[in-house]
Amino acid sequence: MNSLASDLQPLLSTIKLVITDVDGVLTDGRLYYDANGECIKCFHVRDGMGMRLLEENGVKVAVVSGRDSAGLRRRIADLNITTFKLGVKDKFAACRELMIQTGIPAEHTACIGDDCIDLPAFKACSLSFAVADAPDYVKAAATGTLSLSGGAGAFREVADAILFAQGKGAVITSAEGYSTVMSKMSQ
Repeated sequence: MNSLASDLQPLLSTIKLVITDVDGVLTDGRLYYDANGECIKCFHVRDGMGMRLLEENGVKVAVVSGRDSAGLRRRIADLNITTFKLGVKDKFAACRELMIQTGIPAEHTACIGDDCIDLPAFKACSLSFAVADAPDYVKAAATGTLSLSGGAGAFREVADAILFAQGKGAVITSAEGYSTVMSKMSQ
């Protein structure tokens, strides 16, 4: 995302809220069910670190998902993410509600998605990012396309770009910078 980050740096520097989809962004989009019917998902630890890094540097993170599950709720709790809407059908309305809840307007909000259910969220936010493995029509609707696929650190790609754009890159590029937040980190 280096060239994308430089092109969007002025806009990324104003972001105060990142709204992310789950299935296909924080996961690879596959769903696994155990014998009891529990949905099991696989999350990338770097995405979790990216969420905590943003939160500890003044950028709020919100989760919006068309699905709801115990595993997803556990992941959100593990990362201390308190702003979320799960089991939603209308992501435009959900994003607007999250913006009202946080007091952060659309012009300071970015979102990340991977499929047609996320297109309304793209419309609600000033910046939108499609993961690398999203369908072409989703990529065409987004402000930018990430170099990483869902479940492979795509959220972290956005988080790092925002931190650099906001002049906070030292928190991820140096031991001294990281030490300022390390006691509050989760993966």
